[in-house]
Amino acid sequence: MSGTPPPRLHLLGDAALLCELPAPATLAQQQRIWALAEQARQWPGVGETLPGMNNLTLTFDPTAIDLDTLTAHVLQAWPTLASGAIEGRRIDIPVAYGGEHGPDLADVAAHTGLTPAEVVRRHSGGEYIVYLLGFLPGFAFMGGLPPELATPRRAEPRTAVPARSVGIGGEQTGIYPLASPGGWQLIGRTSLALFDPTAASPTLLRPGDRVRFVAESVQT
Repeated sequence: MSGTPPPRLHLLGDAALLCELPAPATLAQQQRIWALAEQARQWPGVGETLPGMNNLTLTFDPTAIDLDTLTAHVLQAWPTLASGAIEGRRIDIPVAYGGEHGPDLADVAAHTGLTPAEVVRRHSGGEYIVYLLGFLPGFAFMGGLPPELATPRRAEPRTAVPARSVGIGGEQTGIYPLASPGGWQLIGRTSLALFDPTAASPTLLRPGDRVRFVAESVQT
C-alpha cells in the first residue's frame, strides 16, 4: 500500500519490539497494524502481538529470533500488507442518555454549542470502530466520533465512574466496563455487560468491531 511510511521501530527491553506509526491515528493505519499483528503471529520466535493506538508491540524469544531478523521481517512485510484484515462484527449498544445515567450531557452540549438532544442524535447516529482494548478489561477505544462532539476530559476526574457508563474523552467515545476512576464526560449508560471474566469470550467488544449506539431513552 503506497503512501504509508513504514513504522518506526524501537526495542523495549531485551525481548520486545515497538512498531510505531506517526500521528494522527486513522482507521486505515489501525487496520494495517492489525494486519501486521496477524502476519507476525506466524513468525517463529514471536510471542505476543499487542496492538495499541497507532502502534504494535511484538514480544519475541531472543534465542529463537534475533532483533535484526525480526526488524527485517517487519520492514519486508509492511509494503505488502492489506488494510481491513479484520472483519469486525456489528454490535448495537443500547444507551439511556442523560439524567442520572449521563450527568455530563449538558456540559457536552454547552461545550459543543448543540442542544443535549442534538448531542444524543449525533452520538447515536454514527458508526464507530473499535481500535483496541486497554485501560480496563474490555474498555474499547473507538474511532468515529463526529468531530463536532469532541469535548475535553473533565478538569477534575471522578473517583468512581459507574460501570457501563458511556463517555466522551477528547476525540473518542467509550464505555467503562467496570466501576473505576475516570475523567471522561459521561453522557449515558448501557445495560450491556462489557466484561465477564467467566464467559468463554470475556469481552463484549473486539478490535475491528463496528459499534452503533442506540438511544433507548433520553433525559435532557
